[in-house]
Amino acid sequence: MRTVLSRPDFRLLFGGLLASMTAESILLLALAVWVKDLTGSDGLAGATIFVILAPRTLAPLVGWFVDRYPRRPFFVVTNLATALLLTPLFAVRDAGDMWVIYAVAALYGLSNLTVGAVLSRLVRELVPPDLLGEANGALQTARQGLRLIGPLVGAGLYVALGGWLLAVVGMVGFLTAAVVVGAPWRFATPRESPGALADDAKPRARWPAELVAGLRHLAGEPALRRALLGYGLGSLVMGFTESLIFAYVDRGLGREPAFVGVLFTAQGVGGLMGGLASAAVLRRVGELGTLAVGVALFGPAALMLAYPNLWLGLAAVLMAGLSLPLTLVGLHTLIQRRTPPELLGRVAAAAEAVVRCPQAFSIGMGALVVALLDYRLVFAAVGLATLLAGNYLWRGRHLSPPPGPPPRPRLPAPRLTPEGSQPALRSR
Repeated sequence: MRTVLSRPDFRLLFGGLLASMTAESILLLALAVWVKDLTGSDGLAGATIFVILAPRTLAPLVGWFVDRYPRRPFFVVTNLATALLLTPLFAVRDAGDMWVIYAVAALYGLSNLTVGAVLSRLVRELVPPDLLGEANGALQTARQGLRLIGPLVGAGLYVALGGWLLAVVGMVGFLTAAVVVGAPWRFATPRESPGALADDAKPRARWPAELVAGLRHLAGEPALRRALLGYGLGSLVMGFTESLIFAYVDRGLGREPAFVGVLFTAQGVGGLMGGLASAAVLRRVGELGTLAVGVALFGPAALMLAYPNLWLGLAAVLMAGLSLPLTLVGLHTLIQRRTPPELLGRVAAAAEAVVRCPQAFSIGMGALVVALLDYRLVFAAVGLATLLAGNYLWRGRHLSPPPGPPPRPRLPAPRLTPEGSQPALRSR
């Protein structure tokens, strides 16, 4: 990880993303806590995450736009727009204004999808192929490390000062990211301009074909197809936990909704550990193997949450946090290495849709299931299903084998004397 952070261009991108990821870590949970506090409903609180993920259905259109325009300006404009769309949160007063939170959450989900697609191309342009795993690992380490303080700070700010301060913090983070990445003298790498010219010079297909090009590439590449199928199936049940965690805190532990922030902080500890280890795991078992390990680790975590105990719950969310960066680093690195640059925006957005749409569906279903079934039974079912999905991915790890060890330098054969017995010594 130190190698990729020694590159000035990537280090500046990393600094800008750190600001936006800080805002994201504070906002994501706090919006759900805000809804829970206004309505008293676990289902409506979990549905906030569903609303954030729902715009993933627009992934083909978003990826098409990302691939048509310069990546860095697109990234800057998206962050500026994200800061602007948070302003309606200042108008929220009571449960009757809950629709405002949902509207902001939906627009935020759309901008988050856009930033993710643009970021895949920026990282691919700035980082050599052999450092992609380290770059993705560094980003996931920062993102998951922020869970150590972000959710707790967000919940604390909400309890102390209300939701309006969350909007201010989010706006500052996204504006900072836009300024750092958008500075005109930054990221002037030799690889950026030729890549853009090459993309513009290629003849474009008709727009319907361009829209589905990302999905077509995912379906045609064996490793990507297996990755998206296995992870997508796992996501069908992983989303249940967004509503289940509120029921676990409320009914199981007997705590206030804001205590969810403590669990997310513990998850951040696991995420930090997973991010730091992800590059090493990637080198050992390859991209699909890393993805499999991440998905499979979610299984025992969910099984442990079926029994309401504070210390067991902390260990479970720690394990769940460990699984997330391994999953994302394996998937993102596989996409970047197996996709032509001119398709990367569409493929990254389409992959988000294939994974997140089932997750959004399961979050919506989870909001209903948590009101009808015992949350402990649902946690047990989630654990078994994700173990099966992880096993399916692990059996396909040969499709993306880890890179072999670097070749050993070959020494020249010694020259023999005419007698053929002793090597001749050559002086300089």
